[in-house]
Amino acid sequence: MKLAKRAYVPLSRLRERVRREGALFSAACTDCPRLSNFLAQVRISHPDYFAQPVPPFGVDAPRLLIVGLAPGMHGANRTGRPFTGDFAGILLYDTLHRYGFASRPASEHAADGLELIDCRITNAVKCLPPENKPDTNEIKICNKYLSEELKVLDKYTAVLALGLIAHKAVLMALGLKQGNYAFGHAAEHRLPNGLSLFDSYHCSRYNTQTKRLTHAMFHAVFERIRDKIDSKNTGEPRTNTDEHG
Repeated sequence: MKLAKRAYVPLSRLRERVRREGALFSAACTDCPRLSNFLAQVRISHPDYFAQPVPPFGVDAPRLLIVGLAPGMHGANRTGRPFTGDFAGILLYDTLHRYGFASRPASEHAADGLELIDCRITNAVKCLPPENKPDTNEIKICNKYLSEELKVLDKYTAVLALGLIAHKAVLMALGLKQGNYAFGHAAEHRLPNGLSLFDSYHCSRYNTQTKRLTHAMFHAVFERIRDKIDSKNTGEPRTNTDEHG
């Protein structure tokens, strides 16, 4: 696919604005003591790891926002880029490339030149949780960032929730009742603000190796998202080259 270029706002500049506004993301957030203390321990045991709140990666005005759970210990927590460096990212970035949302099929490290196209990836919880399990209160505290991120999306943007926790976090961030939008793989929900919420099982090692999520199942979700976006698209693709995303 030939990538059309257009002017964009690098996420480095976006994050600088965000630090001033204190809304979409905070690199210095310590609101969750358990997570903050755990990251401090990781920085000691793994001094070469990123080991900070992991910022979103991608364009600042996406047509697709992907919401994951939280950074993985040896993935995003190590590299500073969502879904980069661990097993879950293999299927995700290959699929993003297949459907025209990424410039290459693999995300190796935060400075590898990978560009996302019309897409941004974020997490329900921005910090690494012990055993990859954030507690309910941590999800609620971090939800303020996701809420602000959703507020600035264009109408008709597609939102893909990877797993039940991400699905619930999106609904919480929008102030919607969970019971009105049941999670299910390949489900699509039309939300009151015009967004379309798509669901998929998380592309984790466990889910793919047990065949709970196959490549075909994952691709089918992206096929529908691609069709939805293309039916609303009248502009050129938006790309980014931000170093950390």
